[in-house]
Amino acid sequence: MNARPHNNIIDRILERKGAFLLVFFVVCAMTYALCYVLDFVPEAPQTEEPRVEAIVRTDEASVQSPVSTMPYPERIIIDSLDKEVVVLNPKSRAIDDLDAALVDGVVRHPDSATLADAGNMLLLGHSSYLPTVINKNYQAFNGVQHLVWGDTIRVQSGDAEYVYRVQRVYKTKASETDIPLDHSSAKLTLVTCNTFGSKDDRFVVEADLIDTRPL
Repeated sequence: MNARPHNNIIDRILERKGAFLLVFFVVCAMTYALCYVLDFVPEAPQTEEPRVEAIVRTDEASVQSPVSTMPYPERIIIDSLDKEVVVLNPKSRAIDDLDAALVDGVVRHPDSATLADAGNMLLLGHSSYLPTVINKNYQAFNGVQHLVWGDTIRVQSGDAEYVYRVQRVYKTKASETDIPLDHSSAKLTLVTCNTFGSKDDRFVVEADLIDTRPL
């Protein structure tokens, strides 16, 4: 009796089972790779972890914002003139009281802005070109008339320093000196007389705040 055809096929497969298994695994691997590329391969479910959102603090700090807890100026430094002078902050606006304070340094006018305000801070200082002066505070603002645009003036208070850039320098009569104290931005104005004892001429320096930094 002749063997059935399907038995012959099975016998042939058994005789070449090594090659058959190799071809089978190659076909399976290629099929899996194709499914992976087409994103048909199922992925294991992932446990969603709680999301922690970072809290980002945006300090809208500008040069008008003080970085010190002390609003009153304590020292003024003009590097181009090699000057460093103490600043006093009297509460009285009386002329005699301001004149008395000028003996000990530069004086912030009490009606003007502090370092915490976005206004005009007015500092008054003596200048004297006498050959010999025992009290150096009489020469506190000597040479400010030589400042030019771009020169910097540093004002220190507590743990912070405020940097101003000179905008304008001019000479005026005492009777014509009108310094506006209200301003939308932080400004610094220096006012002095050009010679000791003179009440006729004034030198005025106007500067804008450009930087604040810790000491």
